[in-house]
Amino acid sequence: MTEPAGETAPEAPEAVAPIDEPVAEPAEDVREGAEATGPAESGEPAGSGEPAETAEAAETGEAAEAESETPDTEAGTDAGEASEASDTPELSDAQAELAAQRELRARIEARKAEKEGPVASGAKLSGTAADLLAAVRAVEGGAATGSAFYEAPEPAPRRPAPEAAPAMTVRPPVRNTTPVPAPGTTAAVREVLARGGAPEALAGQVAAVLGEAAAGALSEDPWQLLVVPGVRPEQADGFARALLGSACGPDDPRRTVALTVWLLEQAALQGHTALELQALRAGLARLTVPDPDKAVEVAVSEGAVLVFQEEQEEPAEDTDTDEEGPAEAEAAEGPAAPVLLGLDRYALAEESLADGLARLVRTATAETWEGAELDRAAGEHGLVLHTGGEAARAEPVALVTAARERGLRALVAVHSEDGRRALGAAGADAVTVATLLSGAAGPGRDEEGAFALDVLAVLDAPQLDVETAAMLVESLPDGCRLVLSGDPEVLGAPGAGRVFTDALAARVCPRIASRVPDPGPLGELVSGIGVGELHQVEAPGKEVVIVPVRDAGEAVHRTVQLVADSVPRAIGVPSEQTQVVTVGHGGSAGTRALNAALKQRLNPGPGRFGGYDPGDRVAYAPVPGRTVTGTVVSADAEGLRLRCGDEDVLVPKDRVESALRHGWALTAHQAAGTRWPAVVAVLPGDAAAGLSRAWVYTAFGRAERHLSVVHGVDQALARAVAEGVAPERTTRLRPLLEGLLATPEE
Repeated sequence: MTEPAGETAPEAPEAVAPIDEPVAEPAEDVREGAEATGPAESGEPAGSGEPAETAEAAETGEAAEAESETPDTEAGTDAGEASEASDTPELSDAQAELAAQRELRARIEARKAEKEGPVASGAKLSGTAADLLAAVRAVEGGAATGSAFYEAPEPAPRRPAPEAAPAMTVRPPVRNTTPVPAPGTTAAVREVLARGGAPEALAGQVAAVLGEAAAGALSEDPWQLLVVPGVRPEQADGFARALLGSACGPDDPRRTVALTVWLLEQAALQGHTALELQALRAGLARLTVPDPDKAVEVAVSEGAVLVFQEEQEEPAEDTDTDEEGPAEAEAAEGPAAPVLLGLDRYALAEESLADGLARLVRTATAETWEGAELDRAAGEHGLVLHTGGEAARAEPVALVTAARERGLRALVAVHSEDGRRALGAAGADAVTVATLLSGAAGPGRDEEGAFALDVLAVLDAPQLDVETAAMLVESLPDGCRLVLSGDPEVLGAPGAGRVFTDALAARVCPRIASRVPDPGPLGELVSGIGVGELHQVEAPGKEVVIVPVRDAGEAVHRTVQLVADSVPRAIGVPSEQTQVVTVGHGGSAGTRALNAALKQRLNPGPGRFGGYDPGDRVAYAPVPGRTVTGTVVSADAEGLRLRCGDEDVLVPKDRVESALRHGWALTAHQAAGTRWPAVVAVLPGDAAAGLSRAWVYTAFGRAERHLSVVHGVDQALARAVAEGVAPERTTRLRPLLEGLLATPEE
């Protein structure tokens, strides 16, 4: 059984959150105990509330069911869309990312329409998986009704896979791509919400996701309310009872389908692109679904969920097979591949990405390039993976420079604007992945939609989620060489998938490991953590300082003292260039408690603009999965105005609560992909259980010049570095790549 992505699973609910609380947020590094919730950030609007926090879940299904807490993956959708409608001549990062996501959804829809056969990985299903797939095809082909599979005295016989996959009759709504709803649509939805006792403030979100027919769809199927981020199943159940009365029950097919989709959406927030069948059943059972098996079958038969089972390699022929019994023969074949279920958007993205990478491998013409090992590998292959720390980033940059000298069209793409800054002078020619995909930067596209590129080097590749990676690879022309470069030890992408990790594990292309170590005491410390060793390094220039604390209250006090006084005075790094990284949002030393204390010391004020004052440092989530830091400049009737790096950003008034948090303190997931001159890593005692090697490696690696560790976890830090393996994500990309590109010898 796999665990959810992130450092620990969410917390057990203290109480049911009101339905109008802020949107659900994906799992972060660790959730503090349910009894140790920290105070809200200073100046937040009254009644805004926080999502219900939840305790450690031991299985993927629990994590999918539990309330999540990260702001950076669910916030800011409407704000980004509204800003895109402006007349600004150049696209901002938020606009660029939203445009890229829209184009990706369009490509996935086109790909789904063009598919002429069933998913290849599901062609040889057996057992339960075959029954589920047979149910889908029989119902959609008109051979049977959905209820026939449950009322018949004998199970339906299995049938061979048809030549063409039937069109899906039901599919989960795709977020972030819908237009702004018409006022009449929103008003009609508001009326339905009022009849069901739900907050009318949700009307805009429901209308945006469900479209013009939202009011009718919600009246007929009240559980469609779960498409709104932050709405919990128990809240949707109450809404359904108010609308339908005795006409609904816990086994209502509308409810079971909606809950199945909701569990898979929650799993995607944890990084999974699919769930094992047993995990999904367990999640449905916890949601009081009477017959989880039947619920899964209904969801599959209606096309809301896809089912997969990767093909197993044929066992080698053995002349003594006839003498073996059934048990021995089964043992020789090995365990069957698990049955996986997933949403079509992630399934199609993974298939598209695997197909695109295989296309690049097969269409590249091998050439002899002189130079370093990375140059030689890129000359001979269409896909190359490059691993290394911060210092190793110079190697793919040098590759691109050499490629340009050969007369090739070459480009470096990074995860964020901070990634460009870290490249120094070379960053002037680099672009972010978001602006490249949107067309706001880069070489542009040809008539077929492909980039005018011969070589593309993508830095910070572990931060690529599967949908972004699929769109990027689909945009590369045949014969283009793709180099994915990054540090495999850092925390993974905030979105679904683990593209870089899966590509490395598939072993279908050259993998070049950099031999360039990160310099200085910080480099030595982080490099040791990467191999499971917590070294005591010599730091003559106070590059690393350990600050022991006894409890969380002292941890908050010492953190404020470090940021406001000690680091600026002793290290010469001002407070605005010092970033606090802690283990989670909740708890007595989580981001909320730390941000409240840091605001009181560094920028006290009443929070007159939705809880914020000019000069406040904020963490802004322009689109799901990405956090940027900035400073509040002012506010007006349109919303809150920020300065994020060199960019001016407007956050609409209705998105301030969900898209912003104070940003003096971040979690490691939020901080991944960005570095600061000084970092204060806070490890309170109640966070010890949530530490992992990947968390420590990521948090400590955010520092460029100085790292202070506020240490209150005793020996738990060393144990986490030595033994704390981050939970795995359930994905399908690795077997897809192996099936497409593995050689017979492999």
